[in-house]
Amino acid sequence: MTMLRDITILQAAELPEKTDLELKETFNTVRLPKDASAIGPFLSEYGARVRGIAVRHAHIDAAMLDRLPVLEIIASYSAGLDGIDVETAHARGVVVRNTSKILAEDVADLALALSISATRGLMRGHDFVREGKWGESAFPLGRSLRSMKTGIVGLGHIGSAVAARLSVMGAPTAYYGPRRKPVDLPYFDGIEALAAWADLLIVTCPATPETIGLVDGDVLASLGPEGYLVNVSRGTIVDEQALITALAGNGIAGAALDVFEKEPFVPEALRTDPRVVLSPHMGSGTRETRQQMGDSMVAALVEHFESRHA
Repeated sequence: MTMLRDITILQAAELPEKTDLELKETFNTVRLPKDASAIGPFLSEYGARVRGIAVRHAHIDAAMLDRLPVLEIIASYSAGLDGIDVETAHARGVVVRNTSKILAEDVADLALALSISATRGLMRGHDFVREGKWGESAFPLGRSLRSMKTGIVGLGHIGSAVAARLSVMGAPTAYYGPRRKPVDLPYFDGIEALAAWADLLIVTCPATPETIGLVDGDVLASLGPEGYLVNVSRGTIVDEQALITALAGNGIAGAALDVFEKEPFVPEALRTDPRVVLSPHMGSGTRETRQQMGDSMVAALVEHFESRHA
Protein backbone atom coordinates (compact mmCIF):
# COMPACT_ATOMS: atom_id res chain seq x y z
CA MET A 1 0.00 0.00 0.00
CA THR A 2 2.98 2.35 0.51
CA MET A 3 3.14 3.14 -3.18
CA LEU A 4 -0.44 4.46 -3.04
CA ARG A 5 0.24 7.06 -0.35
CA ASP A 6 1.50 9.53 -2.94
CA ILE A 7 -1.76 9.32 -4.92
CA THR A 8 -4.16 12.18 -4.18
CA ILE A 9 -7.83 11.20 -3.81
CA LEU A 10 -10.57 13.79 -3.60
CA GLN A 11 -13.07 12.71 -0.94
CA ALA A 12 -16.43 14.14 -1.97
CA ALA A 13 -18.47 12.02 0.41
CA GLU A 14 -19.50 11.48 4.02
CA LEU A 15 -18.50 7.88 4.64
CA PRO A 16 -18.73 5.24 7.40
CA GLU A 17 -15.97 5.65 9.98
CA LYS A 18 -14.13 2.48 8.93
CA THR A 19 -14.21 3.49 5.25
CA ASP A 20 -13.11 7.04 6.03
CA LEU A 21 -10.13 5.70 7.98
CA GLU A 22 -9.14 3.18 5.28
CA LEU A 23 -9.23 5.88 2.61
CA LYS A 24 -6.99 8.18 4.69
CA GLU A 25 -4.56 5.38 5.57
CA THR A 26 -4.24 4.20 1.96
CA PHE A 27 -4.09 7.43 -0.06
CA ASN A 28 -3.25 11.08 0.28
CA THR A 29 -6.84 12.21 0.81
CA VAL A 30 -8.14 15.76 0.46
CA ARG A 31 -11.75 16.59 1.33
CA LEU A 32 -14.01 18.65 -0.93
CA PRO A 33 -15.27 21.72 0.98
CA LYS A 34 -18.95 21.80 1.90
CA ASP A 35 -19.07 25.54 1.28
CA ALA A 36 -19.69 26.00 -2.45
CA SER A 37 -17.74 29.30 -2.49
CA ALA A 38 -14.63 27.49 -1.26
CA ILE A 39 -14.62 24.82 -3.98
CA GLY A 40 -13.03 27.02 -6.67
CA PRO A 41 -9.98 28.02 -4.58
CA PHE A 42 -9.70 24.44 -3.31
CA LEU A 43 -9.54 23.04 -6.86
CA SER A 44 -7.00 25.70 -7.82
CA GLU A 45 -4.76 24.37 -5.07
CA TYR A 46 -5.36 20.61 -5.36
CA GLY A 47 -7.11 19.93 -8.68
CA ALA A 48 -3.96 19.34 -10.74
CA ARG A 49 -2.92 16.52 -8.38
CA VAL A 50 -6.22 14.66 -7.96
CA ARG A 51 -6.10 11.23 -9.63
CA GLY A 52 -9.20 9.69 -8.05
CA ILE A 53 -12.52 10.73 -6.52
CA ALA A 54 -14.48 9.00 -3.77
CA VAL A 55 -18.00 10.34 -4.22
CA ARG A 56 -21.43 9.82 -2.71
CA HIS A 57 -23.85 12.66 -3.50
CA ALA A 58 -21.55 15.42 -4.80
CA HIS A 59 -22.08 16.90 -8.26
CA ILE A 60 -19.21 16.01 -10.60
CA ASP A 61 -19.92 17.87 -13.83
CA ALA A 62 -17.88 18.78 -16.90
CA ALA A 63 -16.76 22.05 -15.33
CA MET A 64 -15.31 20.22 -12.33
CA LEU A 65 -13.69 17.62 -14.58
CA ASP A 66 -11.99 20.49 -16.40
CA ARG A 67 -10.28 21.35 -13.10
CA LEU A 68 -8.99 17.78 -12.63
CA PRO A 69 -6.62 17.20 -15.57
CA VAL A 70 -4.97 13.99 -14.26
CA LEU A 71 -8.13 12.32 -12.95
CA GLU A 72 -8.23 8.56 -13.67
CA ILE A 73 -11.14 7.13 -11.69
CA ILE A 74 -14.40 8.12 -9.97
CA ALA A 75 -15.56 5.58 -7.38
CA SER A 76 -19.13 6.05 -6.16
CA TYR A 77 -20.26 4.87 -2.74
CA SER A 78 -23.82 4.46 -4.04
CA ALA A 79 -25.53 2.77 -6.97
CA GLY A 80 -26.66 6.05 -8.48
CA LEU A 81 -24.46 7.99 -10.86
CA ASP A 82 -26.98 10.75 -11.56
CA GLY A 83 -24.74 13.43 -10.00
CA ILE A 84 -21.83 12.48 -12.24
CA ASP A 85 -21.37 13.50 -15.87
CA VAL A 86 -20.54 9.93 -16.87
CA GLU A 87 -20.48 10.64 -20.60
CA THR A 88 -17.88 13.39 -20.25
CA ALA A 89 -15.86 11.31 -17.81
CA HIS A 90 -15.76 8.34 -20.17
CA ALA A 91 -14.88 10.62 -23.10
CA ARG A 92 -11.83 11.72 -21.13
CA GLY A 93 -10.81 8.17 -20.30
CA VAL A 94 -11.93 8.36 -16.68
CA VAL A 95 -13.11 5.06 -15.17
CA VAL A 96 -16.45 5.26 -13.29
CA ARG A 97 -17.34 2.60 -10.70
CA ASN A 98 -20.40 2.20 -8.46
CA THR A 99 -21.72 -0.28 -5.89
CA SER A 100 -25.05 -1.35 -7.42
CA LYS A 101 -24.25 -5.06 -7.25
CA ILE A 102 -23.53 -4.91 -3.51
CA LEU A 103 -26.67 -3.06 -2.49
CA ALA A 104 -28.99 -4.93 -4.88
CA GLU A 105 -30.13 -7.55 -2.37
CA ASP A 106 -31.15 -5.12 0.38
CA VAL A 107 -32.87 -2.78 -2.09
CA ALA A 108 -34.73 -5.76 -3.57
CA ASP A 109 -35.82 -6.80 -0.07
CA LEU A 110 -37.26 -3.33 0.48
CA ALA A 111 -38.95 -3.35 -2.93
CA LEU A 112 -40.72 -6.57 -1.99
CA ALA A 113 -41.66 -5.22 1.45
CA LEU A 114 -43.07 -2.04 -0.09
CA SER A 115 -44.96 -4.05 -2.70
CA ILE A 116 -46.63 -6.17 -0.04
CA SER A 117 -47.28 -3.13 2.15
CA ALA A 118 -49.03 -1.31 -0.68
CA THR A 119 -51.05 -4.21 -2.06
CA ARG A 120 -52.09 -5.70 1.31
CA GLY A 121 -52.59 -2.37 3.08
CA LEU A 122 -50.16 -3.17 5.91
CA MET A 123 -49.75 0.42 7.07
CA ARG A 124 -53.50 0.97 7.07
CA GLY A 125 -53.95 -2.33 8.92
CA HIS A 126 -51.43 -1.17 11.53
CA ASP A 127 -53.39 2.06 12.07
CA PHE A 128 -56.69 0.12 12.04
CA VAL A 129 -55.55 -1.92 15.05
CA ARG A 130 -53.72 0.88 16.84
CA GLU A 131 -56.73 3.21 16.61
CA GLY A 132 -59.06 0.59 18.11
CA LYS A 133 -61.14 0.09 14.97
CA TRP A 134 -60.68 -3.69 14.88
CA GLY A 135 -64.03 -5.21 15.79
CA GLU A 136 -65.95 -2.11 14.82
CA SER A 137 -65.81 -2.83 11.09
CA ALA A 138 -64.21 -5.22 8.60
CA PHE A 139 -60.77 -4.32 7.26
CA PRO A 140 -60.78 -4.10 3.42
CA LEU A 141 -59.36 -7.05 1.50
CA GLY A 142 -56.00 -6.59 -0.17
CA ARG A 143 -54.41 -8.13 -3.25
CA SER A 144 -52.36 -11.33 -3.47
CA LEU A 145 -48.92 -10.41 -4.81
CA ARG A 146 -48.31 -13.87 -6.27
CA SER A 147 -51.48 -13.46 -8.36
CA MET A 148 -50.53 -10.03 -9.70
CA LYS A 149 -48.65 -9.47 -12.92
CA THR A 150 -45.53 -7.51 -11.97
CA GLY A 151 -43.58 -5.36 -14.39
CA ILE A 152 -39.99 -4.41 -13.56
CA VAL A 153 -38.58 -1.22 -15.09
CA GLY A 154 -34.85 -1.88 -15.55
CA LEU A 155 -33.42 -5.36 -15.16
CA GLY A 156 -29.97 -4.54 -13.80
CA HIS A 157 -28.56 -5.85 -10.53
CA ILE A 158 -31.49 -4.57 -8.46
CA GLY A 159 -34.20 -5.46 -10.97
CA SER A 160 -32.79 -8.98 -11.33
CA ALA A 161 -32.77 -9.41 -7.54
CA VAL A 162 -36.41 -8.30 -7.41
CA ALA A 163 -37.30 -10.73 -10.21
CA ALA A 164 -35.64 -13.59 -8.30
CA ARG A 165 -37.80 -12.91 -5.26
CA LEU A 166 -40.97 -12.70 -7.32
CA SER A 167 -40.07 -15.98 -9.01
CA VAL A 168 -39.91 -17.72 -5.62
CA MET A 169 -43.36 -16.34 -4.84
CA GLY A 170 -44.70 -17.56 -8.17
CA ALA A 171 -45.67 -14.08 -9.37
CA PRO A 172 -45.92 -13.58 -13.17
CA THR A 173 -43.10 -11.17 -14.03
CA ALA A 174 -41.97 -9.24 -17.11
CA TYR A 175 -39.57 -6.35 -17.68
CA TYR A 176 -38.79 -3.30 -19.76
CA GLY A 177 -35.35 -1.84 -20.48
CA PRO A 178 -33.32 -0.33 -23.31
CA ARG A 179 -32.36 -3.81 -24.50
CA ARG A 180 -33.42 -7.42 -24.05
CA LYS A 181 -31.44 -9.40 -21.47
CA PRO A 182 -30.48 -13.12 -21.71
CA VAL A 183 -33.12 -14.14 -19.16
CA ASP A 184 -36.21 -16.30 -19.27
CA LEU A 185 -38.69 -13.48 -18.68
CA PRO A 186 -41.14 -11.76 -21.04
CA TYR A 187 -39.68 -8.53 -22.43
CA PHE A 188 -41.55 -5.35 -23.42
CA ASP A 189 -39.78 -2.81 -25.61
CA GLY A 190 -41.97 0.04 -24.33
CA ILE A 191 -42.79 1.06 -20.77
CA GLU A 192 -46.42 1.91 -21.55
CA ALA A 193 -46.98 -1.57 -22.94
CA LEU A 194 -45.43 -3.08 -19.79
CA ALA A 195 -47.61 -0.87 -17.58
CA ALA A 196 -50.75 -1.85 -19.50
CA TRP A 197 -49.90 -5.54 -18.94
CA ALA A 198 -48.95 -5.15 -15.29
CA ASP A 199 -50.94 -4.94 -12.07
CA LEU A 200 -47.83 -3.78 -10.21
CA LEU A 201 -44.98 -1.71 -11.65
CA ILE A 202 -41.64 -1.70 -9.79
CA VAL A 203 -39.08 0.94 -10.83
CA THR A 204 -35.44 -0.13 -10.43
CA CYS A 205 -33.66 1.58 -13.36
CA PRO A 206 -30.86 4.14 -12.95
CA ALA A 207 -31.47 7.86 -13.31
CA THR A 208 -30.11 8.99 -16.68
CA PRO A 209 -31.16 11.76 -19.08
CA GLU A 210 -33.28 9.13 -20.85
CA THR A 211 -35.10 7.96 -17.72
CA ILE A 212 -35.91 11.29 -16.03
CA GLY A 213 -39.72 11.52 -15.93
CA LEU A 214 -40.00 8.10 -17.58
CA VAL A 215 -43.00 7.13 -15.46
CA ASP A 216 -45.33 9.91 -16.58
CA GLY A 217 -49.08 10.41 -16.79
CA ASP A 218 -49.39 8.18 -19.83
CA VAL A 219 -47.59 5.31 -18.09
CA LEU A 220 -49.76 5.71 -14.99
CA ALA A 221 -52.89 5.78 -17.16
CA SER A 222 -51.72 2.53 -18.78
CA LEU A 223 -51.18 1.01 -15.32
CA GLY A 224 -54.79 1.88 -14.57
CA PRO A 225 -57.11 2.22 -11.57
CA GLU A 226 -56.34 -1.28 -10.25
CA GLY A 227 -52.57 -0.87 -10.61
CA TYR A 228 -49.86 -0.14 -8.05
CA LEU A 229 -46.53 1.68 -8.42
CA VAL A 230 -43.37 0.99 -6.39
CA ASN A 231 -40.22 3.11 -6.78
CA VAL A 232 -36.90 2.12 -5.15
CA SER A 233 -34.68 3.77 -7.77
CA ARG A 234 -34.59 7.58 -7.98
CA GLY A 235 -37.41 10.02 -7.39
CA THR A 236 -36.77 11.87 -10.64
CA ILE A 237 -37.77 8.83 -12.71
CA VAL A 238 -41.41 9.23 -11.64
CA ASP A 239 -43.24 12.43 -12.58
CA GLU A 240 -44.34 13.23 -9.03
CA GLN A 241 -47.09 15.66 -10.03
CA ALA A 242 -48.48 13.14 -12.52
CA LEU A 243 -48.55 10.55 -9.71
CA ILE A 244 -50.38 12.95 -7.39
CA THR A 245 -52.89 13.68 -10.15
CA ALA A 246 -53.42 9.98 -10.86
CA LEU A 247 -54.02 9.25 -7.17
CA ALA A 248 -56.41 12.22 -6.81
CA GLY A 249 -58.48 10.94 -9.74
CA ASN A 250 -58.33 7.29 -8.61
CA GLY A 251 -56.27 6.62 -11.72
CA ILE A 252 -54.14 4.07 -9.83
CA ALA A 253 -54.87 2.02 -6.71
CA GLY A 254 -51.80 2.98 -4.68
CA ALA A 255 -48.06 3.54 -4.53
CA ALA A 256 -45.05 2.77 -2.35
CA LEU A 257 -42.10 5.14 -2.59
CA ASP A 258 -38.60 5.05 -1.12
CA VAL A 259 -37.39 7.98 -3.24
CA PHE A 260 -38.70 11.41 -4.16
CA GLU A 261 -38.00 14.21 -6.63
CA LYS A 262 -36.67 16.75 -4.10
CA GLU A 263 -35.57 14.72 -1.09
CA PRO A 264 -36.10 15.12 1.79
CA PHE A 265 -39.13 17.17 0.76
CA VAL A 266 -42.21 15.03 0.18
CA PRO A 267 -45.40 16.69 -1.11
CA GLU A 268 -48.26 16.83 1.38
CA ALA A 269 -50.54 15.06 -1.09
CA LEU A 270 -48.30 11.98 -0.85
CA ARG A 271 -47.70 12.24 2.90
CA THR A 272 -51.41 12.32 3.71
CA ASP A 273 -52.75 9.79 1.20
CA PRO A 274 -53.49 6.48 3.01
CA ARG A 275 -52.96 4.57 -0.25
CA VAL A 276 -49.31 5.66 -0.36
CA VAL A 277 -46.57 3.90 1.63
CA LEU A 278 -43.50 6.07 2.28
CA SER A 279 -39.93 5.31 3.33
CA PRO A 280 -36.93 7.67 3.67
CA HIS A 281 -34.62 6.48 0.87
CA MET A 282 -33.52 3.52 2.96
CA GLY A 283 -33.09 0.89 0.25
CA SER A 284 -29.46 0.14 1.08
CA GLY A 285 -29.85 1.20 4.70
CA THR A 286 -28.45 -1.74 6.62
CA ARG A 287 -25.20 -1.66 8.58
CA GLU A 288 -23.90 -4.66 6.68
CA THR A 289 -24.54 -3.31 3.19
CA ARG A 290 -23.39 0.23 3.92
CA GLN A 291 -20.05 -1.10 5.15
CA GLN A 292 -19.72 -3.39 2.13
CA MET A 293 -20.42 -0.38 -0.10
CA GLY A 294 -17.58 1.52 1.55
CA ASP A 295 -15.25 -1.46 1.30
CA SER A 296 -16.09 -1.83 -2.39
CA MET A 297 -15.46 1.83 -3.14
CA VAL A 298 -12.01 1.73 -1.52
CA ALA A 299 -11.23 -1.59 -3.23
CA ALA A 300 -12.10 -0.10 -6.62
CA LEU A 301 -9.62 2.72 -6.08
CA VAL A 302 -6.90 0.38 -4.79
CA GLU A 303 -7.35 -2.12 -7.65
CA HIS A 304 -7.23 0.65 -10.24
CA PHE A 305 -3.99 2.19 -9.01
CA GLU A 306 -2.30 -1.10 -8.14
CA SER A 307 -2.94 -2.29 -11.71
CA ARG A 308 -1.19 0.83 -12.96
CA HIS A 309 1.89 0.01 -10.86
CA ALA A 310 1.89 -3.73 -11.72
